[in-house]
Amino acid sequence: MEAHHRYESVFNHFDLDKDGKISPSELQQFVRAMGGEMSLAEAVGVVETSDEDGDRLLGLEEFARLVEGGEEEEKMEGLTEAFRMYQTEDTGRITPKSLKRMLSRLGDKRRIDECEAMISAFDLNGDGVLDFHEFKLMMS
Repeated sequence: MEAHHRYESVFNHFDLDKDGKISPSELQQFVRAMGGEMSLAEAVGVVETSDEDGDRLLGLEEFARLVEGGEEEEKMEGLTEAFRMYQTEDTGRITPKSLKRMLSRLGDKRRIDECEAMISAFDLNGDGVLDFHEFKLMMS
């Protein structure tokens, strides 16, 4: 129900023909209004993959899930970029030394033992470093 309330006014604004559904062309206009680009063919494809009842249109619930999925994707991209900043030499891991260096760049001076303690709080496998999964847990 929460998704309905949060997206209902946006949904209603882009439901141009007021049929209670978002068509591919209405979705295309929504994406453009949000500053993105989407061809009609892409919009048809998105609607087809998000359409759960087979009517080739998006109801409010389907629309809400689609928008939330996009937000989740953006969050994941942001986390991935942040992880890359903290790791060293593309090892796919954050070490106490790399954490100390990045925090220092951000103006937060920490001792190596403090960085080790920060990592150990989220180090699920006990290897002394954070992989992406552990980093994601730490950031959530």
